Amino acid sequence: PPSSPSSGVDQENHRGKMSLLAWEKETGIKLVQINGQRRYGGPPPGWVGGPPPAGTEVYIARLPQDVYENTLIPLFQSVGKLYEFRLMLTFSGLNRGFAYARYASPQDARRAIATLHRFQLRQGCTIVVCWSTQKRELIVSGLGASVSQQELEARVQMVTEGIHSVTLHDSPCQSQDKLAVLKYRSHEAAALARKALMEGNLRLGRAGIRVDWLDPQLKKKLQLCEEEPLSSRAQGGESLTVPRPVAPCLSLQNVLGYLNMLCWKLCLRTPVFMTKCVQVKPNGWQKFWYQVVVPGCPVPISGFTWVLSDRQSQSEHEKAKVAAALHILHVLSESL
Repeated sequence: PPSSPSSGVDQENHRGKMSLLAWEKETGIKLVQINGQRRYGGPPPGWVGGPPPAGTEVYIARLPQDVYENTLIPLFQSVGKLYEFRLMLTFSGLNRGFAYARYASPQDARRAIATLHRFQLRQGCTIVVCWSTQKRELIVSGLGASVSQQELEARVQMVTEGIHSVTLHDSPCQSQDKLAVLKYRSHEAAALARKALMEGNLRLGRAGIRVDWLDPQLKKKLQLCEEEPLSSRAQGGESLTVPRPVAPCLSLQNVLGYLNMLCWKLCLRTPVFMTKCVQVKPNGWQKFWYQVVVPGCPVPISGFTWVLSDRQSQSEHEKAKVAAALHILHVLSESL
């Protein structure tokens, strides 16, 4: 019949889900699924007092897709008292390869990292356990040039909760569009806002608005742009602003050396790079798309960068790889 598992992978997932249901029934534990994640606790049964302080949550990565809470919660409870466990899920209900565990105390969280980082969950599968970084900032791109700070603030407050600040920026990539950085009071508020905004609730008179977590590299770039004097304007109102290179003077060999060392430290294999030029400006600037696959990470990492064709020793593709490698370094360094 169509509902029966059709492959070995499907059968493994089916068995995993059946075991999870049996475990929930046997233990009486209730898991709540909402907004692409399934949650235990927050607080758990029998908890007394308020939530734990900051510095009590760990990030868990490199989980097999057919492993669920019936395996993970007892494992992470074995090293300390759990306040909350959140497993990230795909649309079809498989785990996305990562989860978060919040403990009663920083000492419990530290013990979880010391005990379970590089723990062999099964033959050939070691997991990553490290401190969780509480992201609170979103980047909204593709805003029209006519959007004002007041209009944006009013719209964001209407469709999201927990907003701390709204900052409007000119695009650093020689575009008439604007960018906005939205800072929220908590990671949970930011995550819920990201979901609401991605569903198209931020209507500002045009389509094509994109929402994502603010990348540390882009944050630094926007800060640098804010520190620079405003560019003069040519006759006819055309801006003389040029896109800034992400890394104009860094050696590809040096950056790749640091990246390979970090991958080795996190038990990951050598990253594979893809770069493609997608736009060329008459003044020599070129826009590159890049994608990096890190064997051992659940998803590839991609982005865009501008490079300048200046006839130096590095080719444009090498400069794009430097920008991509710096992006990966920022992402992976959060796992330390």
